[in-house]
Amino acid sequence: MKFTYNKKEKLKSKKLIDQLFTDGHSVSSYPLRLVYLQITFDDDVLIKTGISVSKRNFKTAVDRNRIKRLLRESYRLNKADFFNNLTTQHAFMILYIGKDKPKFAQVETKMKHLFEKFLDKISE
Repeated sequence: MKFTYNKKEKLKSKKLIDQLFTDGHSVSSYPLRLVYLQITFDDDVLIKTGISVSKRNFKTAVDRNRIKRLLRESYRLNKADFFNNLTTQHAFMILYIGKDKPKFAQVETKMKHLFEKFLDKISE
């Protein structure tokens, strides 16, 4: 798996997002939450991922966009380490549920912990 996060890997389908939140499971590592669902896609992508930050906690778009950039970068750098051995297709939504602005180091450690929890949960 490459260190990229291209258009094919982005979760954009409204139907799929609704299905993800109704039927999906979640794991948390505060201030991050991962909602996931095993599903099949038409294209050959293993994982489609969406990122979301609450408008309630961060009023200005500048703050929300900054946090989303940090989340996307942390996901991009760590996905190859955790999902190389994944054989089934999944849809992910990574939510930032904290109330304060994070630093990149904090986001990266929590993202790794979140992915470890996810892999433990699906291996059960």
